[in-house]
Amino acid sequence: MEPRIRKIVTYDEEILIEGFREAAKPWRMFAVAAVLENPWAGRYVEDLQPEIRAFGPVLGEMMTDRMIALAGSGAAIEAYGKAAVVGLNGEIEHASGLIHTLRFGNFYRAAVDAKSYLAFTNTRGGANAPIMVPLMDKNDAGRRSHYLTIQFAIPDAPCDDEIVVVLGAAMSGRPHHRIGDRYQDLKDLGHDLDNPAAV
Repeated sequence: MEPRIRKIVTYDEEILIEGFREAAKPWRMFAVAAVLENPWAGRYVEDLQPEIRAFGPVLGEMMTDRMIALAGSGAAIEAYGKAAVVGLNGEIEHASGLIHTLRFGNFYRAAVDAKSYLAFTNTRGGANAPIMVPLMDKNDAGRRSHYLTIQFAIPDAPCDDEIVVVLGAAMSGRPHHRIGDRYQDLKDLGHDLDNPAAV
C-alpha cells in the first residue's frame, strides 16, 4: 500500500527586511508539501492504522530528504514543524493520523538531530486553504526567538478527497528578536528552573 501523491509543492522565502530594519543575514523559512489522495475520504473508518503504518514511513523519508536538500544539511535547520490540511470530504482525524505518528516524524527528527517535539497544526479546508506550519527550536522548546509560523496556500489543493501533508523549517530565529525566552518569565514568577517538576 502506497500513498497516491498528486504533486509536491515547495515553499521557500527569504526575508531581507523585518521590522523596518535589514536583517544581518536573510531570514529563511521553507516547507515541503505533499498533496495526496485521502484513503478514508467520504466514509467513516474505524481502524486508520493500516494506512498510517504504510504511508507514514514513505512520506516521512521522502519529505525529510527534500527538506535536507533544501537546507544543505540537517544541522543548518534550527526550527522545525509539521502540518496537515484535510479536504472537505475528510475528518480532522485523517489529517492528524498522517502526521501524528512516529513513523512519519522520526525521520525528520533524526535527520536534524532534534530533541524537541515537532510543533504542529491539523486543519480542514478546501483548495487554497491557508496552510499554517508552526515552528519551534529543534532542541529548546523555550527559545521564543524560534516561535515562528510559515503561511502559504496551494491554489488547487486540497481537493475534497485529498490531504496536504507538510514539513517546515527555518534556518534561524526572528532577525530582531527581543522578547526574551520562556525561562526568564518562569524565573520572574518564582519557578525553580533546576526542578523540572516546578515548571
